Amino acid sequence: MKLSFWQIITIPILVGLALSWILFSEPEAEIEATISAAQALSGGDNEGFTQAIAPREFVFPGDHGAHPGFKTEWWYYTGNLFTEEGRQFGYQFTIFRNQLRPSGVDSVTMNAEGEGARDSEWSTNQLYLAHFAISDVSKKDHEFDERYSRGTAGLAGASVDPYRIWLEDWEITRVKDSKANNVRFPVRIKAEMSDGTALDVVLNPQKPLVLQGEEGYDKKGGEDGNASYYISFTRMQTEGLLKKEGESLVVSGLSWMDHEWSTSALDSGQTGWDWFSIQLSNGYELMYYQIRNVDPELAPQTTGSLVAPNGQKRDLDQGEVRLEVVQYWTSPHTGARYPVQWTLAIPSEELEMDVTTVFDDQEMTVSVQYYEGALQVSGKFRDVVIDGNGYIEMTGYEQD
Repeated sequence: MKLSFWQIITIPILVGLALSWILFSEPEAEIEATISAAQALSGGDNEGFTQAIAPREFVFPGDHGAHPGFKTEWWYYTGNLFTEEGRQFGYQFTIFRNQLRPSGVDSVTMNAEGEGARDSEWSTNQLYLAHFAISDVSKKDHEFDERYSRGTAGLAGASVDPYRIWLEDWEITRVKDSKANNVRFPVRIKAEMSDGTALDVVLNPQKPLVLQGEEGYDKKGGEDGNASYYISFTRMQTEGLLKKEGESLVVSGLSWMDHEWSTSALDSGQTGWDWFSIQLSNGYELMYYQIRNVDPELAPQTTGSLVAPNGQKRDLDQGEVRLEVVQYWTSPHTGARYPVQWTLAIPSEELEMDVTTVFDDQEMTVSVQYYEGALQVSGKFRDVVIDGNGYIEMTGYEQD
């Protein structure tokens, strides 16, 4: 879970809640506030918004697009890419959508006297925000950038035909493919930071789409509606170009895609989450997350899935995964103390792994504060030595 891990996670997070005031400001207005991902995904008035309250039937390609009526949504991509010489880069590219008011509620702009007026060309019910980050493993360098915009006037949006999720010139577009829409969904990601760091890659799913949780319905809290609809491509062959410090590098590797939408996700007593996406050398993928509680005596809510080489998903029951923190890192930017090394075991699958970030400092200090970093893993799966890569998303540690 978009929370990234949902929600972000995801977000993957929704960040867009920090931006609601830009509906009433000029296009060049800047964001100064920073909030936590947990704050963005809990609380607020949900009346009139659509909520995820039960499993549903998914229809593609439509469900690859936007879902107006739900407050938050994100299209989340992470991956580990390598040059021919073995140089490694992690990347994150996420576009978030946030709906400000329930569908059918008129938008209002404010004049200089603070009085309401009818819609202007800038008025919209939809806000978009995007995060783009590159982790240069050999240099232990984490670069990131953020953009936000109204979902109007062509500035940002989401369409299905032709398929395009975009914010200005940062975009995810569909690549033509002969396979069925629900099996293959090759896309192209293009984005460039203000300093010239850029990514232009094509991602081709190697397995069918995975419906996370209960056939795509992923419950994250005990309260009604605290859930998301959550779909993934867990193994996407990725090839293209990465530009950094004026150098264009041919890269290839594996990516992971999460698409989630919801109105509320976290209960009031939940503070954040730890979300793992791991691609193993034996062809398996593991998604696992835990949602932490304010009361440390309460066990975290956990969810996960193990995807076999043939694409078959097995849901992991509560308590089936054993996760222990081995080492922490304290951010010099925010003072937050994050785990950066773990042991992870699934005894029922005879799986034991050491999991570690490729380097410590991969914190995202943008409108929503969180950690999004590349991982490396090693261990044994049914007595066979394995390794692999992945990503970790962590939120709520600024409250510790």
